[in-house]
Amino acid sequence: MTTQYLKKAQKNAATGEDNTRHIVSSMLSEIEAGGEDKCREFALKLDSYEGNIVVTPEEIEAAGKSLSQRMKDDIQFAYDRVHNFAVKQRESLIDFETELSPGLWAGQRQIPMTAAGCYVPGGRYSHIASAVMSVATAKAAGVEHVIACSPPKPGQGVNPAIIYTANLAGANTILALGGVQGIAAMAFGLFTGKPADILVGPGNRFVAEAKRMLYGRVGIDLFAGPTEIAIIADKTADPHLVVTDLVGQAEHGPDSPAWLFTTDRALAEKVIEMMPSYIEKLPETARLAATNAWDEYGEVVLCDTDEEVATISDKYAAEHLEVMCDNLDWWVPRLRNYGSLFVGEETTVAFGDKCSGTNHILPTKGAARYTGGLSAGKFIKTVTTQRMTPEANRDVAAVTARISRMEGMEAHARTGDVRLEKYFPNETFDLKAVE
Repeated sequence: MTTQYLKKAQKNAATGEDNTRHIVSSMLSEIEAGGEDKCREFALKLDSYEGNIVVTPEEIEAAGKSLSQRMKDDIQFAYDRVHNFAVKQRESLIDFETELSPGLWAGQRQIPMTAAGCYVPGGRYSHIASAVMSVATAKAAGVEHVIACSPPKPGQGVNPAIIYTANLAGANTILALGGVQGIAAMAFGLFTGKPADILVGPGNRFVAEAKRMLYGRVGIDLFAGPTEIAIIADKTADPHLVVTDLVGQAEHGPDSPAWLFTTDRALAEKVIEMMPSYIEKLPETARLAATNAWDEYGEVVLCDTDEEVATISDKYAAEHLEVMCDNLDWWVPRLRNYGSLFVGEETTVAFGDKCSGTNHILPTKGAARYTGGLSAGKFIKTVTTQRMTPEANRDVAAVTARISRMEGMEAHARTGDVRLEKYFPNETFDLKAVE
């Protein structure tokens, strides 16, 4: 395989992790010990916020009144598609029972979690769509109590559009808390009395690390870091679209990787040439973020063949993967590792981010090698059931007893022995360890 890095990243996903871990670990310990008062203290210290932590019905009503009808219609458009897709996902998860042998039935049940915590970013940008993605999906899965949490602005509280959207999507409680304190409040059941069974939603590195540290005590959707985009493009791709889409994700933050994998040197060089001017045209906040993201995390990889590109792409396992190539029918079944795939130039990451229907809470840092993004199934426990007749014990109990004794687990073996004695008192079984 021959690959050339026409542009190589200066930093990677692990940059700065040690310091983040130290800060988050300390904050989680303080909040667990100090409870709601400590959360309020961090809200004041970090967000200069002294208002209600639990958003009131009056604040929800006021948020709705502050939005234009056009805005409400757009939010409804996004909600309808995300919710309907999540409902279809839920319908694909079925309960069943099957008879494995005469008198022995095994089955599975799909049980929604009781409480879910949904983090909705509201710092650099107010992620209205994240409220749809997380809350609507949880409710479609059947979660009883959904807590939405989003950073407040000083003297203002949570962004009104986020409040309106979370309420529309079905949130039972909305908390005005950001960062680690928000994640901790949902995990520990502060302000609600309902500790979350699972924590979901995107966020900065502190939010991601808090979720990672709490994993095990609670479930999480996935291990997530800064937003990533990779584009696979060949000589047929439109450079204008390629550059626009790379910049479109780089604006997320200064550590958001943007990668181009291609077999066409002319396209690669053109993209490298065009990127600075496209970034320069952005508003200041987005421009500063995208400039750093491209300078320090951006990469352009040139390969000899489509197969080499596919191999590189699967190695990176990008959160978002766009394919702008001639032979789309070859690429779609060949690619394996990605959070969400965008096939052809007609679609783009931003469509999935905002309203087209698939979820935008997706794996980063290579996690797409082993997991997909947020779906209705993330809020569902797949549990198993078993039942059997006394007659079925004739084989199952005897085999269990012999295997258990071969393993040296005599107490296990005796649970089979006693049932054979009860159900077949007049029969003799060979229950010794199998040599």
